[in-house]
Amino acid sequence: MSSAQSLIDSGSADLVAGRPASVAHLFLERVAATPNAEAYRYPAPVDEHAADSAPGAEQWRSLTWAQTAARVKAVAAGLMALGIQPEDRVALASSTRLEWIIADLGNMCAGAATTTVYPSTNADETAFILSNSGSRALFAENSAQLAKAVDQLGQLPELRTVILFDAPEADAPEADAAGSDAAGTDAAEAGAPEASTPEAEGLNALTVLTLAELEQRGAEYLEQHPDAVEKTVAALDKEQLATLIYTSGTTGRPKGVRLVHDCWAYEARAQEASGLLRSDDVQFMWLPLSHVFGKTLISGQIATGHVMAVDGRVDRIIHNLPVIRPTVMASAPRIFEKVYNGIAGRARAEGGAKYKIFRWAAKVAREHARAVQESRIATGTGTGTAPLGLRLQHGLADKLVYAKIRAAFGGRLRGAVSGSAALAPEIGYFFLGAGVPILEGYGLSETSAGSCVNREEDIRIGTVGRPLPGTEVRIAEDGEILLRGPGVMRGYHDLPEKTAEVLEADGWFHTEDIGELGPDGFLRITDRKKDLFKTSGGKYVAPSEVEGRFKAVCPFVSNILVIGNGRNFCTALIGLDEAVIMPWAAEHGLKGKSYAEVTADPQVHQLIEGFVKRLNADLQRWQTIKKFHLLPRDLDIEHGELTPSLKIKRPVVERTYADAVTAMYAGANEA
Repeated sequence: MSSAQSLIDSGSADLVAGRPASVAHLFLERVAATPNAEAYRYPAPVDEHAADSAPGAEQWRSLTWAQTAARVKAVAAGLMALGIQPEDRVALASSTRLEWIIADLGNMCAGAATTTVYPSTNADETAFILSNSGSRALFAENSAQLAKAVDQLGQLPELRTVILFDAPEADAPEADAAGSDAAGTDAAEAGAPEASTPEAEGLNALTVLTLAELEQRGAEYLEQHPDAVEKTVAALDKEQLATLIYTSGTTGRPKGVRLVHDCWAYEARAQEASGLLRSDDVQFMWLPLSHVFGKTLISGQIATGHVMAVDGRVDRIIHNLPVIRPTVMASAPRIFEKVYNGIAGRARAEGGAKYKIFRWAAKVAREHARAVQESRIATGTGTGTAPLGLRLQHGLADKLVYAKIRAAFGGRLRGAVSGSAALAPEIGYFFLGAGVPILEGYGLSETSAGSCVNREEDIRIGTVGRPLPGTEVRIAEDGEILLRGPGVMRGYHDLPEKTAEVLEADGWFHTEDIGELGPDGFLRITDRKKDLFKTSGGKYVAPSEVEGRFKAVCPFVSNILVIGNGRNFCTALIGLDEAVIMPWAAEHGLKGKSYAEVTADPQVHQLIEGFVKRLNADLQRWQTIKKFHLLPRDLDIEHGELTPSLKIKRPVVERTYADAVTAMYAGANEA
């Protein structure tokens, strides 16, 4: 271990150090402290008595902390009635919705450990996760998630029960009718396999309940054992397994990250102590709760007691923002990039003076944000200012452009936390200048997500902020970032050798990220250790830096992969944002063309080439993109090119488009 820089943020140490053993403890404390306060909001179809009963119409409903507790306790007791024991794994395969949180808290209050499964995970990998974790029960969002378990049931000897959030559809797989007392549907009537087949024999061993039925069983259990939940929570030890989160690795099978109760209790108190979340906040939660980023924010919300509006439908984000009017939200950078590209695209389509005004306002926003940040750092007072002329321009741009952007976010947003991938600095400066501060943070599944974050009062664009209270950061001699603290995992599930590769005996976790730690404690990520490559000329290139810069200059890009390991120059595979490029194409004589036809058109290649030249103008010679290939479709999860958290699987993409890469290097003198 080197004698490189090391820093620990000891602020609010008492609050963090005095944390209880688990979030389940915090939850019961929260319910006792503010039982009638609003806890959650969620969308629901309007009933027949609603004023607006149009088909598909929705209304937002609320649960108080006391109402939430009633449901959580019923779920916990229902699991106990099924025979679930402390540290038994109970999986959760669902999109982000209120029921996800109810089920997860129910697991915790029953002493069980939640195994998270992305709803987009295919049947084979779902079976691997359920089998590897030894999950005894599964909360499944709908019949599609149930079908994944049924298809692979022979590989799941531990799985005994599936609890459905949504009532089963008529053609859904049926299970043992005895396990569904309310419905009692005969399996043969629903089209299930005949009883003599092996598939039916396996299916009949599986009990399928609805969530409502589980809660009913729990209510009956509580009549006989009224203090069962409180006793179970009181007996929880901080080192008991609370969650298994399987890394959405870019290569190979995912690894199960073992996070104990103390990890989440720490995250809850650290987020509260940092000022990241406040008791009067309204938080919009749409992130995948199966991902550690979303999961950790549930803990923080319970600690502060603020309102969380829950709706994971990505296509409803823009609609929901002015309805919810959040004060805080969290997102992956891709959403901010898409919002920026959308704003720029609409301004370009309107053309003329409006497009000129937007470009001017975007330039002013970035310059103003930079000036204020530099002034704040220089004075060390926590406040900064811009030159008078720039302030006047900024005031005018605010009236013409920025106010509309803030209104689109609901008008009250004091901070939007960004994580999971790097945020292009130019995007960060733009939104900060427009009055929508993006608080970039850093963490991994192995550190319970929250390790570092920018604070609202001291944002440093281009960094991921300072460590949360109680987390230590250290830079190794080779530049690798090391983390230590209560949020760090206890190891990979059943993989002691893999654990030993990244987790030292004294608690330091090797992140495989490269970074720099400033004297004031702000951490900057420069690249992934494994992604950094050397050209045949001996020059190192950090591809994520180049990719981030391109996203900042090109409003049409969706994904970009820079290639150049062992080559004598860099190239790129580029996927375009369909929602932005197709309107442009229609206005330039390509109306009616498919996405693939548009990206193959010389006009589009010329358009993107202009942005590549702008990118190259600010790069070192060895970093510049000499050639690029526009992909016939954007990268996606379905083709295995993106992880569920939208990280690019570089080896997969390079294999898929190997011919295109080869063509870009045809005739080159490879060293």
